[in-house]
Amino acid sequence: MAGEPQKTPQKAPDRLEVLKKRAQYELEGKFDIDLEEDPPTLTLMPNKVDYLQKKLSSKIMRKVAYFGAKKFMQSMIKNGALRIKRIEGIENWKSIQTGAVITCNHFNILDSLAMYQAYDMLNNKKRRMYRVIREGNYTNPPPKSGLLMRHCDTLPLSSNRETMVKFMRSVDILLSKNNYVLIYPEQAMWWNYRKPRPLKDGGFKIAVRNNVPVLPVFITMNDSGNFGPDGFEIQEYSIHIFKPIYPDKTKSKQENIKSMMEQNFELWKNCYEKTYGVPLSYTTKAE
Repeated sequence: MAGEPQKTPQKAPDRLEVLKKRAQYELEGKFDIDLEEDPPTLTLMPNKVDYLQKKLSSKIMRKVAYFGAKKFMQSMIKNGALRIKRIEGIENWKSIQTGAVITCNHFNILDSLAMYQAYDMLNNKKRRMYRVIREGNYTNPPPKSGLLMRHCDTLPLSSNRETMVKFMRSVDILLSKNNYVLIYPEQAMWWNYRKPRPLKDGGFKIAVRNNVPVLPVFITMNDSGNFGPDGFEIQEYSIHIFKPIYPDKTKSKQENIKSMMEQNFELWKNCYEKTYGVPLSYTTKAE
């Protein structure tokens, strides 16, 4: 009947299990471990990946995948599954004249689509944004996403040393051509986790080695008032793009890596505290 409060939908058991595991991992300080079971990882060999898309087949599949990604993103926005409230600081991204390593918190499979929405605001398709992904998402991708994972400007990591040498060389070339490389320095994806987590230094090493800036991006969330099929409120995203952090010529390589990583985390921390109105703290037990 009209006027009656909306009945709260039943929450999906798998999401409740993820939240339970998330609380346990935070308590134990295991911030870099995935909460959800990924498909078995198959080793990515050097001859099975064309990072620089030199082959004609790679170029064709890239166009097909990019078209598919755009259609998918538009449909997600139209049906309300992907909600972007605002994007602020795009001028900071536009100010970069070279390649750059972009860092972003990782909390949902849709956060990369949110980043592509921000990228579209640059209106400069000559400078592509490539996304670093885990090995298994490339060699054994989730159902229905293989085309996007393999051909939509992704840079898969690998457990094979020769492939990783090829990966690093390719990243260097892409950055030298003024492209952007999106990296999730928290490493693991934690579903709808709002706090920034400790950062890994890999992306900062890449930035320092190539003498390019790091562009810190932090995405915050708020409840939309609408529930998804999992019984949880769909989150609205606010994308905060900060001023780029450049390597300091007066510092050594290691000093720059440490300093840039600390500056990045501080920006994320301040954004978290300002947005949610609470100091950043964790439940992690002291050893």
